[in-house]
Amino acid sequence: MLSLFGSPERDAHRITTSMNDRFLRACRREPVDCTPVWFMRQAGRYMPEYRELRAKYTLLEICKKPELATQVTLQPLRLGVDACILFADILLPLEPMGASFEFAKGEGPVIHQPIENRSQIEKLRVIEPHEGLGYVLDAIAMCKRELNGRVPLIGFAGAPFTLASYLIEGGKSAHFAKTKRLMYSDPEAWHLLMSKLSDVVRLYLHAQIKAGADAVQLFDSWVGQLSAADYCEYVQPHVRGILQDVMKAGVPVIHFGTGTYSLLEPMRDAGGTVIGLDWRTPIEDGWRRVGYDRAVQGNLDPTLLFAPQPVLLKHVDRVLAEAGGRAGHIFNLGHGILPETPVENVQAVVEHVHKMSAR
Repeated sequence: MLSLFGSPERDAHRITTSMNDRFLRACRREPVDCTPVWFMRQAGRYMPEYRELRAKYTLLEICKKPELATQVTLQPLRLGVDACILFADILLPLEPMGASFEFAKGEGPVIHQPIENRSQIEKLRVIEPHEGLGYVLDAIAMCKRELNGRVPLIGFAGAPFTLASYLIEGGKSAHFAKTKRLMYSDPEAWHLLMSKLSDVVRLYLHAQIKAGADAVQLFDSWVGQLSAADYCEYVQPHVRGILQDVMKAGVPVIHFGTGTYSLLEPMRDAGGTVIGLDWRTPIEDGWRRVGYDRAVQGNLDPTLLFAPQPVLLKHVDRVLAEAGGRAGHIFNLGHGILPETPVENVQAVVEHVHKMSAR
């Protein structure tokens, strides 16, 4: 049974003197005793305790019940990670906006009525975060009370392009042809959609910070499908509006995408105190390109977690060597942990990074 400590009236951002804050200090490019580690999708399908819950509840049921979301969020603490990321899903804002969806077994997310025309975009509602997403904010407050200052809590949201691609494609896509067709053929409708999504995401991230998130991450999982020129024309202005505004809240803001080797400079210019690098981009090269005035996060290939530990840890050492001990490196994967990943390998990475990077 999940125990809940503390009072709802407690200041969500009060940090106890015992807090492991090396993640937050690394985000600010401050000296740390060792490189902090956390993993995207660190709470989820690869953990046996999560699979036990999923045998009883659907993914959306866990997301919408703050007690369960809190329980799952805290499960990876036993691995020694330096931050927890809220258990939720990037698509949650779409439902109250008027775009219902479900998670189909074996298929992932399925949008019930994919966007095909401007009239559907016009019907989408720009919601206030407490309108339809209050359960997420309740889960953040609950996580903060349960964490009781042990490690920071990371909130997150999906970026406009990634959300738009789900809305238009109706789910996952290999080529994003429908998304790009709308983008190229009706730029006015495209920017209307991006504007609505951006307003919702910006307000949502601010609400998460107000509820207690110590940092937030913007996930642009599919933006690597775009050229740099298209990113600058069709995406960057909207992302910049989100990030530049959220950065005023005073907490670290992580800007992450995959397949973004050609987009690093325009993504940097869009904003973020921390830039995520996927495994295709060597940290040494990526950090030089985004600038040493930013922290970086990454960037082990998630499939390496399936490798024998001597092979795995050799690649971990390579990532650490490329980071060069420079202040501002947060060790992570280049994308999320995959299902069936051996838990013992995840824990081995955490322990190895802490040991090998100890100052």
